[in-house]
Amino acid sequence: MRLIPGLTSTATAAAAVVFALVPAAPASAAPVVQFSRAVYDSPGTDTRTNTSLNAEYLTLKNTGKATVNLNRWTVRDVANHVYTFTGNVTVRPGATLWLHTGRGTNTATHRYWNSGNYIWNNTGDTAYLRDPAGNQIDTCGWKKGTGSVAC
Repeated sequence: MRLIPGLTSTATAAAAVVFALVPAAPASAAPVVQFSRAVYDSPGTDTRTNTSLNAEYLTLKNTGKATVNLNRWTVRDVANHVYTFTGNVTVRPGATLWLHTGRGTNTATHRYWNSGNYIWNNTGDTAYLRDPAGNQIDTCGWKKGTGSVAC
């Protein structure tokens, strides 16, 4: 043990114990809003009807203790199809928000990409959630499978 100038070995040892008892900084917290499910292959034949398109969706859940406003947050895929949340899109603690591929009227719990084509690849894809500054908040990826995956 190296002595600290001006301190006895006992004082230096006591200082080392104090430093050892100081907790480390917490690891990065898990995202508060995160993907919880991806249904990337709507049931039945891919007919591209609005009903079929809306059966392809992602869910996002707020796992935190405060309401989160998603205004200007984005969801994108590997091919860079981008959905941008606009306006006052809030997710309360414990609440889930559905993002459907097809057309529809946005509500507090259901948002619509308004796409006429499927976004998510059945053979594998990744969804990326980014905040307005472009920071990646969460991802959900899959390979060919059953048509849906828990994220």
